[in-house]
Formats: sequence, C-alpha cells, structure tokens
Amino acid sequence: MGSQWGRDKVYLKAKSEGYRSRAAFKLIEIQRRFHLIRPSDNVIDLGAAPGSWLQVARNLSNGKVLGIDLSPIPPIDGIMTIEGDFSDPRIAEQAKAMLGVVNVVVSDAAPRLSGQRSYDQARAIALGEEALRFTCTLLKPGGNFLVKSFQGTDFPGLLNETKQHFFSVKTSVTRATRRGSTELYIVAKNFMG
Repeated sequence: MGSQWGRDKVYLKAKSEGYRSRAAFKLIEIQRRFHLIRPSDNVIDLGAAPGSWLQVARNLSNGKVLGIDLSPIPPIDGIMTIEGDFSDPRIAEQAKAMLGVVNVVVSDAAPRLSGQRSYDQARAIALGEEALRFTCTLLKPGGNFLVKSFQGTDFPGLLNETKQHFFSVKTSVTRATRRGSTELYIVAKNFMG
C-alpha cells in the first residue's frame, strides 16, 4: 500500500523544487496575490516546522527570518529558529531581541487533529487567536499578518478580532489546499499598532 503523499502532485512538485512541504505553494500564492512580504522585511513564522514557509520567506526578503515551533526545525541557511511555544511571553521577548523590528508575522500552525471536526476547529481558532496576540505584541505599525484557520461556527469571531487590529483584512483559499478541506487564510495588512 502506497503513501497518500505519493499521489499528491503538489507534494511531489514541492519536493522536486526543494521545498520541505506542499505548504510552500500556499505562501507563494498568497504572496503573489497580496504582497505581504517586502524585500527588506523581518519575518516571523509561527508553527514553522518543517520549514517550507521559512524557505519561501528567505527567498522573498533579505531581512531577518525567524521560525518558532514546538518541534525542532532542521537548519536552513540564513534562518534563525526558536524551539518553544509562541504563546509563552518569554518566547515573544526572545523573538523581539533577535529581530528588533518585526514587519511580518505568518502562521501556518495547526493543532494535532483528533478527527472530531467541531473540536478540531475550536482548537484551530484558539491557535489563531494566540498567533494574533503574539503578533499584536511584536508587529510594528503598518506590518502584515497571515494566519491559517478553518471555516466553522467560531471562525467569524477570529476574523472580527483581526479586523480590530488591521486596516485591511481579507480571506483567501489557496489552490494548494487539499480538496474538501475547510482551511482558509486570514490576510491582514497595515497593523494599527
């Protein structure tokens, strides 16, 4: 019996282009549409393992790029990492000390899925709320934020909370998202500070 990834064209394309996961194409597509990361931006990636968004961010910016995850992130040239929980205020302090100015925060973090849709969706929303809190602590005024979420009854609350902190907030579903998934991204630009 073969792996589910062996038949996934996006996964195979990611591997052939040197990316660590199919998620790289999600950030590439969002960047093309919304221009979140500028060439001089300092970028933080929350829930960064295995590192495909870090690879994309490194290609887009000559600024500092930092990945934070509970799991270790295998080294990438020119990328700094922190192994820890981004909801811990000490991790935010450490990130601020490493980067100074933070122009962009992206998060493709997702909880471990249980298979119970409503439970998983609530946990994903809570993770998105933590990412928003982290972002509001560190992001410079005018900065940008991208966070993965899932459609469901709790989603409008996270979307509305994000709108309270950014001048422009939109949602996006990428072509690289698996069919049948309720995954979508909140694209927030121009942080009010």
